[in-house]
Amino acid sequence: MSGNRRKAFLVSAVLVGGALLMTACQDTDGAADTGASQGSSSASGDAATPSGSSAAGNGKGSGATGKGSGATGGTGGTEDGAGSGADTGNGKREPVGQSCGANDLSWNARSETQAGGYILISAKAKPGITCILPAALPTVAFGSDGTEAGPAEQAAGKQITLSGNTTAYAGVNPKTTNADGGKELDSIIVAVGNDDPDPVSLKVGTITVDKPVVTNWHTSATDAVPLG
Repeated sequence: MSGNRRKAFLVSAVLVGGALLMTACQDTDGAADTGASQGSSSASGDAATPSGSSAAGNGKGSGATGKGSGATGGTGGTEDGAGSGADTGNGKREPVGQSCGANDLSWNARSETQAGGYILISAKAKPGITCILPAALPTVAFGSDGTEAGPAEQAAGKQITLSGNTTAYAGVNPKTTNADGGKELDSIIVAVGNDDPDPVSLKVGTITVDKPVVTNWHTSATDAVPLG
């Protein structure tokens, strides 16, 4: 090989080698860039993951808060229900029953001959009803003028809870005077207290009314005889 040709060949080899070297460097840089890019993406992904976890944690915490609020509401509701009623003194509370009205009861009246004659009134709670007769006289009125019966007993009565077959009795003496006269009637008006909005009219046959009296409510018919 002549000197000129060998020189040209070396120059070509150098140029090709340099090109290959440059190409290799570029490939290496590209790989490095790609790795860096991937690392950056990974870092971004890692950064996103804690953020996502935090968001998930917040969501979970919010859910827990909501659950806690629900539990609080439920507890509050339970406490309110348990807290209502009358204090029995033993740390417990019992439900307060409703007062009886005349329309809560099934009524009956019949004439009795004992003690010179009187009218026995009986009252039972209608099916499905539980109510309380107050410790007060039943209101018993006669005639269009609304003459009311006074007390036949000195002592105050006791309240009575009516439910099922429990029956309350009261006795009415329509005439306590010895003189002749009085109003001739065949029915009485009965209510549970003066404020009862639904009094009932009970047929009793013909009676003479003059200064009538009525007993307290009793759970025994024999205790409801108006004496004297």
